[in-house]
Amino acid sequence: MDSQDCVLLKYGELSLKGRNRGRFERELLRNVQVALAGVPGAVQIERRDSVLVLLPGTAARQELVERARHLMGISVVQPAVRVRKTPGAAADAAVELLKDHAGPQRFAVRARRRDKDFALTSEQLAAEVGERVGNELGWPVDLDDPQVEISVEVDRHEVFVSVERHRGQGGLPVGCSGRGLVLLSGGFDSPVAAYRAMRRGLRCEFIHFTGAPLTGPSSTYKAYAHVRQLDRFQGRSRLHVVPIGAAQQELARAGAGRLQTIAHRRLMIRTAEALARRLGAQALITGDSLGQVASQTLSNLTTIDQAATLPLLRPLLTWDKQEIIDEARRIGTAEISPLPDEDCCSLLTPPHPATHTTDAELTELEARIDLGTLIPAVLAKARTFTPPHAA
Repeated sequence: MDSQDCVLLKYGELSLKGRNRGRFERELLRNVQVALAGVPGAVQIERRDSVLVLLPGTAARQELVERARHLMGISVVQPAVRVRKTPGAAADAAVELLKDHAGPQRFAVRARRRDKDFALTSEQLAAEVGERVGNELGWPVDLDDPQVEISVEVDRHEVFVSVERHRGQGGLPVGCSGRGLVLLSGGFDSPVAAYRAMRRGLRCEFIHFTGAPLTGPSSTYKAYAHVRQLDRFQGRSRLHVVPIGAAQQELARAGAGRLQTIAHRRLMIRTAEALARRLGAQALITGDSLGQVASQTLSNLTTIDQAATLPLLRPLLTWDKQEIIDEARRIGTAEISPLPDEDCCSLLTPPHPATHTTDAELTELEARIDLGTLIPAVLAKARTFTPPHAA
């Protein structure tokens, strides 16, 4: 076997699954295939024990690395070289990989045998490879604090050698936990909540409420940009844009007063739930953080919950604002969130919104309008967008 470039995708939490692990692996494989769509040439995907091997064909290996790093369910993305199953071939590959590194550098060899019938133990293999590197390149061994780590992994039919590794997203493959509908605003919180939901295996659809016809399209542009950025983590994302400004006016005319904000939130929840049922989504997801604003007091969150029949998930409930912003920077949505827009949640906001509400008083208010007619009318004006996959 000639040496061949490849990329190793190593499982994270997925490797701990029991009898239903096969289902999780099939979902991960589908996600890998979606992520690699459009890559030049045919990329071959081979399965090993807790590892997927990508053989790039004519594609650039670095492009595979960049796409794979966004995959949920993968803990490590490792560019490697596949060689014959001999200590000599492994040592040759290690020396070749290090020739372009500035040296000398302190190094260590970490060997692992997934095939326990290999002639050498892991320690013996690491010593043989390390001796070759030291003799040919003059690099010193440092097992405690190396500047470069050489990974040598013995599999059933080959050996994989690598000198770099990248952290993956971890978590569970998108889709293995079901489907959710994210209420996506233009701020920092809801895109991060969507990311955390994806990381727990939920495939996410997105609904964004605009203040149209009372506002312009700026918030839609932001929502679209957020979805395009988040699409790197799941692929095939859809954004459903729903104008709700006229319905907000109906609430105000019904005398919502200090209850306007919570009544508006309950209307969004009911509308999102109606759409979720059409889409086959099993839960709603919001970016609520306990106590962050008036609508997110425990009392108000409880009142909002009572408008829903589907589970209402809040991945960021106990996060503070700085934690959310830091995560937004890490996943690439932080630059979008501060852009100016006309947020529907700021429309008709009372000077002193209620911080303590009950289901009974909201139900009394909602009885003054025809929700059974209003919600279908709002949804009838929804538009759906499918951003191109952002690799």
